[in-house]
Amino acid sequence: MTPSADPPARPAASGQRLGLIAVTACPTGIAHTYMAAEKLVQAAEALGHDIKVETQGSIGAENVLSDEDVRRADGVIIAADKDVDRARFAGKRVLVVGVAEGIHHAEQLIERVRDAPVYEPVGGARGGGPDEGRRTGLGAGAGGGRGVVYGSLMNGVSYMIPFVVVGGLLIAVSLALGGHPQPDGGLVIPEGSFWKHVFDIGDIGFKLMIPVLSGYIAYAIADRPALVPGMIGGWIANTGALYDSESGAGFIGAIVTGFLAGYAVLWIKRVRVPAFVRPIMPIIVIPVLSTAAVGLFFIHVLGRPISWVFEHLTSWLGGLTGTSAALLGVVLGLMIAFDMGGPVNKTAFLFGAGLVSRNPEVMGMCAAAIPVPPLGQGLATVLRRGLFVDQERETGLAALFMGFFGITEGAIPFAAARPARVIPANMAGGAVAGAIAGLAAVKDSVPHGGPIVAVLGAVAGVPMFFVAIAIGMAVTALTTVTLMTLGAPGARSPLPVPRAAAGGRAAGVRAPVAQGVPGATVAAATVAAAGAPPVVLSGCLTERTVRQDLAADHKEAAIREMAELLAATGKVTDIEGLVRANLAREVMGTTGLGEGIAIPHAKTDAVSEPLVGFARSAEGIEWGALDGTPARLVFMIAVPEAAAGDEHLRLLALLARKLLDADFRERLLEAPDTTAILRVLAEVG
Repeated sequence: MTPSADPPARPAASGQRLGLIAVTACPTGIAHTYMAAEKLVQAAEALGHDIKVETQGSIGAENVLSDEDVRRADGVIIAADKDVDRARFAGKRVLVVGVAEGIHHAEQLIERVRDAPVYEPVGGARGGGPDEGRRTGLGAGAGGGRGVVYGSLMNGVSYMIPFVVVGGLLIAVSLALGGHPQPDGGLVIPEGSFWKHVFDIGDIGFKLMIPVLSGYIAYAIADRPALVPGMIGGWIANTGALYDSESGAGFIGAIVTGFLAGYAVLWIKRVRVPAFVRPIMPIIVIPVLSTAAVGLFFIHVLGRPISWVFEHLTSWLGGLTGTSAALLGVVLGLMIAFDMGGPVNKTAFLFGAGLVSRNPEVMGMCAAAIPVPPLGQGLATVLRRGLFVDQERETGLAALFMGFFGITEGAIPFAAARPARVIPANMAGGAVAGAIAGLAAVKDSVPHGGPIVAVLGAVAGVPMFFVAIAIGMAVTALTTVTLMTLGAPGARSPLPVPRAAAGGRAAGVRAPVAQGVPGATVAAATVAAAGAPPVVLSGCLTERTVRQDLAADHKEAAIREMAELLAATGKVTDIEGLVRANLAREVMGTTGLGEGIAIPHAKTDAVSEPLVGFARSAEGIEWGALDGTPARLVFMIAVPEAAAGDEHLRLLALLARKLLDADFRERLLEAPDTTAILRVLAEVG
């Protein structure tokens, strides 16, 4: 969630010309990066908008977005399967998707960016240039580290929100419709009933939200290899029994394990290993080592202090029972609202629950504070709707509903996204509610909280109970709004990206291919006229690396056949290594680009020079493309690790773009022989 004091106005008119910017990137930076860029440019043209796209490929960042480009942009699209720092886009509407989305749904992305959330780094810090804050090894640059941290945290929160909402609402609905009031005012759902099953499903959602938060924080930092250690680490953090604690570490523990897992994976990635080990690093070695390291570290190092805190907080609270009721209410309210289900919250709750039969006033203080965080955050989204994007407002409504049923965790998405602002606001409201309930001697005879317990008759002193909740909720909401307003960036005026003087195109947008012979270059035409074998991609692709008809009928066999085709050049030092490297890339995400194209590719020392192979499949090979089309045009690109930044890669980027031309693809399919195929491909450069 990314609030700002005065968020950019939604670009309203669907007929209004927008000035957009975008960044595309994929793990290897060879094909998908450039095809997504080209698709976005084409889609923007078709919809009548301007766009400038920065590509972060193996040859480095090209068409780099300037500060002026960013300042004038109406929205930002990031289509990437690796980390792209967002600090420089603070205050802008930023839509983040996978690179495949940029290739297959470019027009939809341009429409969706209108409603994208406004990105705001922690503390309102703004990134400087395009390289500022990009992740390097174990950390971030001095200028943008906080942007990287905040972006990773927001990634976890965005994936956690559905679990919070679904789990919380299922629990609340099952209690409302299936709970049977008890003489003491509590609610019990009969075992084996339909509503008990609904409750259990919701409870699973709540249990999963903490691992999901941790896992996707780690994923944002170090990509897929970090997902498993992040999620398992989050589960460990939330399971206190693993480290002798009566309560897990909750969402704060999940944030810790998420960052631990992410940076542990980054560190392991830096270790140089033999070439034959590299293909299994992201799917076996890195996840196993990092999961064991993070899990054991939390259990044996971080878990013991958590257990110690839980034990000593309980003893300390016991010493406060003879003091002022208001002071005890303040302390309990602060603890209840601090970590919302974590060890501090659980300590206060279990302390009050243990005194229900002997001193129900203590539980009354807890019961008043329990609903304040979700109710207060929900109220904030109602009071100042302009500070929140659509997803936050929807989460706020769900939080109000959960707050009524005493589900404090309804506020976790807000606290996880903006801990420095939301947690103090929650604690202020919780302290006020607890103090008022203590002064009014409110009693709660059941170990639960929220307005629902008063509605069911478990509370003595109902009027003051509701007064305590109402005032606490107002304090939390107003404090949240105030802190957000003080910390948010100033207003901005959306300005269109300036159109280029010639042709009315945005700066940095590649001109469309020429009519007649699309994309044909003078050099290619000259070579063809002379009848000599054309030079394709600076010699990376030759007659020896072209096959008119693939024999393979499935993806793995096709990759092996293409590797053997490249080996005919004598520049493949390890055929099996080349196959493994390409299969490992497929694990990260299919290289089937749709529209009958597949470009398996890898950076590997199994080749001594950059190589490109091309083959056709008459029947087509299932490659897992999002549009479901089988691959009939298959290119294999293999470059040595040391070739990043080489001019060859620049030419390969041109190939990826050129393949988006339907006429170019059709002529490749219809070329009668190898020479004709090479002449078509020579149009690339």
